[in-house]
Amino acid sequence: MINIKKKLGTAEVKKRRAFVAIYVMSFFFALSIALPTYINSSFLSRFILEKNVGIFYAIASLLSLLALIWIPSLLKKIGNYKIILLLLIINTLSLFIIAFCPYFLIAISALVIHLILTTIILFNFDVLLENLSTDNDTGGIRGTYLSIKNSAWVVAPILTGFVLTNGDYWKIYTLSGVLLLPIIYLLIKNFKNFEDPNYKKILFWGTLKIIKKRKNVFRIFMSSLLLDFFFSWMVIYTPIYLHNHLEFSWTVIGIMFTIMLLPFPLLEMPLGKLADEKYGEKEMLNTGFIIIAITTAILTFITSTNAILWTVMLFATRIGASMVEITTESYFFKKIKSDDSNLLSFFRMTRPVAYIIGPISASILLAFVAPNYLFVILGFIVITAGLYFSLDLEDTK
Repeated sequence: MINIKKKLGTAEVKKRRAFVAIYVMSFFFALSIALPTYINSSFLSRFILEKNVGIFYAIASLLSLLALIWIPSLLKKIGNYKIILLLLIINTLSLFIIAFCPYFLIAISALVIHLILTTIILFNFDVLLENLSTDNDTGGIRGTYLSIKNSAWVVAPILTGFVLTNGDYWKIYTLSGVLLLPIIYLLIKNFKNFEDPNYKKILFWGTLKIIKKRKNVFRIFMSSLLLDFFFSWMVIYTPIYLHNHLEFSWTVIGIMFTIMLLPFPLLEMPLGKLADEKYGEKEMLNTGFIIIAITTAILTFITSTNAILWTVMLFATRIGASMVEITTESYFFKKIKSDDSNLLSFFRMTRPVAYIIGPISASILLAFVAPNYLFVILGFIVITAGLYFSLDLEDTK
């Protein structure tokens, strides 16, 4: 009996260490992604027209989408640990190439590879985390995971603003690459003996049919797609609008975005626990979409260059976004198991799909409307599509 208890104790300790490792890895990886995220579009706009930046993101997202379709088969053959390790190494090299390569086409190709790999590695992290989770604590676990990841996104803009001086983009990409090194160390130390579940290998159309049959999974899938569509417009065009049209400095934009992102680490952990213990996800999801829509639409009509006013309004949009993000994540992961890599792969396709549809649609609209009108159009899309999919969702409570 003593030996059994010891074994159970050892297993629990290992599980806790694995959780801590994933959380720490997610922080460093999120910081590595976040640092260049808000300057990628400006970096590109030095070489291509501002209206064509969205086309670049659409191409990178299309390639990410194809990679996500292919990755479940690769998981079955190679295993999650080996894939993450390989992709982290390639991603590190890609960031150093962007930083130091003097040839634009090579640097741009490396940027495409970086954008694709960030999507795939996040998917692989999900596989690790889902393998350790149970349905009863999914909301709390996903809330903690997202809060830790998003705390990195809070730090990143202000850090970028202070590091980026005189157009020294290489500093940001170098720092982003260096941040991947501790992740590689933690991965090797904690997950070298990771036991892969028996991944389900289902072809693209077969998985799509499963999602369509599971109506609530489909609704939450579309809600996640809409949130990523919102992010695609805001991440790509808000920094350009603030910098190029309202003439805010990068340091000011960094401070604004740091404050703007605070709702994610502050709210998602308690909201995830509330979804587990009391309310479920539906009410918070509906409320989140309404907040996003109203606050985003208001941005169109702000003509002031007062940084405080803009910060307050951007902060308000992210209150709604944080509510939608944690509820879609919590709901979806309560509906799947660790071996549902095909469904998880589809769920993670929402971001690249959104980054195909979003930039292309925004680029088309910019040919007819002023940049500030993107905000009110986006607000209208969120309120109509968001409530269409979320109002009929079957709640978990």
